[in-house]
Amino acid sequence: MLEVTFYRDDRDQPAGLRALGHTDFAEYGEDIVCAAVSAILQAARVGLTEYAQLDVQARQAAGELELAWREEDRHLESLRAIAATAQLAVGEIARRYPDHVRVREERLGRNVGASGG
Repeated sequence: MLEVTFYRDDRDQPAGLRALGHTDFAEYGEDIVCAAVSAILQAARVGLTEYAQLDVQARQAAGELELAWREEDRHLESLRAIAATAQLAVGEIARRYPDHVRVREERLGRNVGASGG
């Protein structure tokens, strides 16, 4: 199961995201569900750094991606639009493939909901 968590701060602004695990929908290199989620999250990363020109902290390893950005940037409309679009798109995949993808939203420090499998 791939779990994607979108973090919000105490002012309900997007604070970061974390993807952890594998979809296990198909063999490595053939997994269209994994490819779709990966493409969405990588597009968000590029949008934040290249289009919005934000300083994004990123950590990536096998089966894991974490993105975070500065608190003083969280109010920016470009950041909010990119993060919301990524969350909506991954959420749609989670609705279609609930046995493979789960989307959660957490307020920094506590859980505020989940959707998908």
